[in-house]
Amino acid sequence: MNTERVMKLRFLCCALAACGALWAPTPARAQDAGTMRTQSFNSADSIGQAVKARRLEVGGYGEAVMQRMLYSDSPSRYSYPERYTNARHGRADLPHVIVYIGYDFGRGWKLGSEIEFEHGGTGAAYEVERTEAEEYETEIEKGGEVAIEQFWIEKSFAPYANLRMGHVIVPVGRTNQYHFPTEFFTVLRPEEESTILPCTWHETGISFWGRAGQWRYEGLFVAGLDAERFSDAEWIGGGGRSPYEFKIANHYAGAVRIDNYSVRGLRIGASGYYGYSVNNSLKPQRYANAGIKGIVGIVSMDAEYDGRHVLARGSVVYGNLGGSKDISAVNKRFPSASPSPRTDVAAEALSYYVEAGYDVLSFFSKRRYRDNRLYVYGHYGYYDSMYRTAEGITDKPWCERRIMGAGINYFPMKGLVVKAEYMLRKLAAGYNDEPTVSIGVGYAGFFNQE
Repeated sequence: MNTERVMKLRFLCCALAACGALWAPTPARAQDAGTMRTQSFNSADSIGQAVKARRLEVGGYGEAVMQRMLYSDSPSRYSYPERYTNARHGRADLPHVIVYIGYDFGRGWKLGSEIEFEHGGTGAAYEVERTEAEEYETEIEKGGEVAIEQFWIEKSFAPYANLRMGHVIVPVGRTNQYHFPTEFFTVLRPEEESTILPCTWHETGISFWGRAGQWRYEGLFVAGLDAERFSDAEWIGGGGRSPYEFKIANHYAGAVRIDNYSVRGLRIGASGYYGYSVNNSLKPQRYANAGIKGIVGIVSMDAEYDGRHVLARGSVVYGNLGGSKDISAVNKRFPSASPSPRTDVAAEALSYYVEAGYDVLSFFSKRRYRDNRLYVYGHYGYYDSMYRTAEGITDKPWCERRIMGAGINYFPMKGLVVKAEYMLRKLAAGYNDEPTVSIGVGYAGFFNQE
């Protein structure tokens, strides 16, 4: 081959390589905490690193639900179960509609925010005067509320070192970390966790997170919970809410979460929480003579497997509350104007659940749209908000519940889901079981993504 022909071939190869570089699709960004996953975003970090693709990112998630409850929703149904044997009722709801806004300022500085429209609207409010010259803002919900679920400024030093400051998610339990409607099978968030823990749990504080190899880690320093809002039915679930226009932070708490992705298709995570809850109010002298701190300790493990057309998830949460007997005694003495539920609270709570589904559309390999999926799934769970009680605290058997259900999740494309299910909440002997038929739709994604 002569020299001229060799030069022509070299020139042609270089030209083809240059064209390929220009027209080849952009390589997928490495999966990192905060990056978009499967053309959607990962609720573990919301916007996070996704704003690297654009300076401004707008996204969100939401869900609409219709349910037929084959049981009564009367607050008296556990006190007089024989009166409500054949009761029925229905609901239509917008549990969560979230707007995400993120902005990359450059040089590693980012903004992330979530505006949440809960139950479809805004509520009216009024103030109740107390004889102790204390005011509570009592909210009458008419259609729901609007809240800031996240608002933070973040400085990224490296993939393994990111500092986030502001109002952040507390990633304890699986549901708080993965709470988009595309990240659980049930029509509503799994009640095993969302009942006994604040959900979605968000507090003001500082978070340090990163990813190294197949590990993701996060540590948080946040405002503590309020023991006045603890109850028999929700354990500490109400402790993250505030009856004021601000969150009291007389005491603080720490939380950690670690996830591992070493096995292909499998994620295993562990999380924990430790903090004081007593005297975290405007009237700390209420507990002055009790001599307790109300230490809340929580440990949780969860896992998810996605492979071979199978999608399976599971979680276990155990919690302990110090001084539950004294907290119960103080809370039950509050007047009716107080936002406290004024009930006993347990020393320990426990929950666990597993759910697994199979993509039946995988049997039709020649279908027109290869990215759609139809999971047929089963769900089983257990939770007891009064799992262990202190001496002198009466256990309430109706707080122990087993959840059994089955349904379908249809994903016409990534980020969209249509759900239908039958779920049975089975209570202790002597109480009526609570079956529910539900349908719902949900979405999660960035709106200005190419």
